[in-house]
Parts: sequence; structure tokens; C-alpha cells
Amino acid sequence: MSGSAVARPIRVLLAKPGLDGHDQGAKIVVRALMDAGFEVIYTGLRQTPEQVAHIARDEDVDVVALSSLAGSHLPFCRKLKPLLEAAGLADKLWMIGGNLPAADHAELRSLGFAGVFPTGSKLDDITAFVREKVK
Repeated sequence: MSGSAVARPIRVLLAKPGLDGHDQGAKIVVRALMDAGFEVIYTGLRQTPEQVAHIARDEDVDVVALSSLAGSHLPFCRKLKPLLEAAGLADKLWMIGGNLPAADHAELRSLGFAGVFPTGSKLDDITAFVREKVK
């Protein structure tokens, strides 16, 4: 072995917030992220803001990503932001995808979600965004 350190893969938490019971799209994104070489922790359905923040902290992730189709993304993200900050995760990349009306994109970004990917976003765009933002 050489003396150089091996960089670990980018670690992504992908969570399904609240009562959203639809996860087919999330599973497709998980597979695309894994195929791109990222290590992905998928929470499964019906996560609370507290659970997402706890898992993100405990798993030492680089990216906190949400997949939301149920329309509760703004209240969920408003609750999640202070929890992520309190967990020391303000410097991580926060992203959200799913059924996100254009009228909500600016508020999501103002809450700290740098990546906003509405339904129909290209998987290559999502993985390229992660690569560009996580150094």
C-alpha cells in the first residue's frame, strides 16, 4: 500500500419525510447515486424531522437529501433546518426532490436546500450537482 490516504465515497442520506408513502422515485434516485459511486443511506418511509437529523448526524453524511411527493415539504423543511443546524450539519449539502411546485423553490433554497429537483429532473443532473458541491 502506498502512503497516500484513500478518500472515502461521498455519503448521502436520502429520507422520505412525513406521511409520504410513495417511494418508487426515491429508490430510483438511490440506485442512481449508488451507481455514481456514492454511499447511500436510505431511511425508508415516514421519517420525522428529528429522525432525519439524528440519522444524518450519526451516519456522518456529506449530503442530506429528501424525497417528497405528499406536499408537506415546506413545513417539514422548516422543522428540519434548526435540527440539522443544532446537530452541527449546517455545512453539509441539503437537497430535496419530488413534487415541488415552482412557487416553493425560493423558500426551499432560503431554508438551506441548495439542491431543488422537481419531479422529472434528470438523474445525471442530480449526481453531477452532488459531485460539484461536495468537495
